[in-house]
Amino acid sequence: MKTKLYRLTVIAVFGVLLMGCTKDFKKINTNPNAAADVPIANVFAYCIRYTCSTHFDPWADMNEPSTYGGHIAKKQYIDEARYVFRPAVVQNNWTYLYRILNNLRDIRTRADADNLTNMVNVSKIWEAVVMQLGTDRWRDLPYSEAIQLESGVVSPKYDTQEEIYPALMALLKEAADGLNAGGTDDISAGDIFYNGDTDAWLRLANSIRLRMALRIANVNPTMAKQVVEEITGNPGKYPLIKENSQNAFFYWPGSSPYFEPWADDFRTRDDHCISDILVNVMLDLDDPRLPVYAQPNGYGEYAGCEIGGPDAITTGHAMKYSLIGTRFREDMGGFSPIYRAAETYFHLAEAAVRGWNVGVSAKNAYDAGITTSLEENGVESEAAGYLAGKAAFDGTLNQIYLQEWICLFKQGMETWSLYRKTGIPTTHHIARSMEECGYTGHNTPPLRYPYPLIESSLNGDNSAGPMADVVDDFWGKQMWFDTRTGLK
Repeated sequence: MKTKLYRLTVIAVFGVLLMGCTKDFKKINTNPNAAADVPIANVFAYCIRYTCSTHFDPWADMNEPSTYGGHIAKKQYIDEARYVFRPAVVQNNWTYLYRILNNLRDIRTRADADNLTNMVNVSKIWEAVVMQLGTDRWRDLPYSEAIQLESGVVSPKYDTQEEIYPALMALLKEAADGLNAGGTDDISAGDIFYNGDTDAWLRLANSIRLRMALRIANVNPTMAKQVVEEITGNPGKYPLIKENSQNAFFYWPGSSPYFEPWADDFRTRDDHCISDILVNVMLDLDDPRLPVYAQPNGYGEYAGCEIGGPDAITTGHAMKYSLIGTRFREDMGGFSPIYRAAETYFHLAEAAVRGWNVGVSAKNAYDAGITTSLEENGVESEAAGYLAGKAAFDGTLNQIYLQEWICLFKQGMETWSLYRKTGIPTTHHIARSMEECGYTGHNTPPLRYPYPLIESSLNGDNSAGPMADVVDDFWGKQMWFDTRTGLK
């Protein structure tokens, strides 16, 4: 009798719950505390902050791109430096990329409808910034059909990098021309990057476009030259970032929870230090930026750690290796760098050496790049002596590439991409201990990044080809702009 009564009670309760659930399912499953229509300004602010917190943090930058590019080493927990990756981190980086793109596309759709032309154009610029980071990490990936669910695209095709780079450069030109046409909407409420300064956004659009054009100079010199000369031939219409006061840096508030990611990591961890590659290059050049980039080790010397080397995890490493300089690692209100003025001058110097018309000589642009970088790091008084000494211009592209590589500190993806394009510095090397982790037969640091495994199940037909191009997670098909030969 008790059993029967219990069963009847359960049935009755379930029935009440079922009736309650089916009466107004949509209402029950709507969160009353969630905003139904977030203001565009808030979404744009989110995109900027989220990009800098997810693409310039230890997971997406320091542990991997900054080590693959030769600037940073890990002195403990060194797996990433010897190419042992965490699948969850790969998946997160992929998710972050498309989450930002989704929000930017939403901004553009809504801004278009309301004729907010300035917001439309700055969202295009930020889309190019983010997607360049994405294609430089993975090479081929969904772009033209990405974020098209409302149009019925559930499984977007993968675009090649050969398609993505021109598309992004065209988007940047479109945005620049749109800003030049003038807009009346005030974007300052959501613009936590440039505080509503559309002239600054215009400079960023042209500078990123210049960077991308030089990136493909070895594989499509015709396109690269056309873009570069269009920009430099009309500085009034296409101004560039040329002063440190114009640097595209996101400065963090410095109060919880908005701490600069590298500094926030250093509050509780001490896994990273300067690489042997970077320290040795700077020592050889008597580079005055070394005391800014690095701290003396426990013996008062500047000593870099071998990237992924077996000695990284031996006793005494805390005293032996130079930590990252305080400007870059210990300022809670520090910066995440998207683009710096010194880059512009090295791009112009490279173009001039190639014989393109950029309105400045290669030497003058090179000297300006070094001077601007030294000024950024507070050692501008050393510029004249440095340029008269070991950094004196010798007219070669390799010297320009080396100085650009030095100036890019804290821009891990750019450092890695520049190395893949140029093979500079020539002293960069693979991790000697990588064979312990199952990788053998490779003669270069990683060429690319692994795809998230979930893509094979969620978008199997479209991802199969690109995934087949990957060898041992980090090698295989090179970036479009990577023309080096003999790599494996």
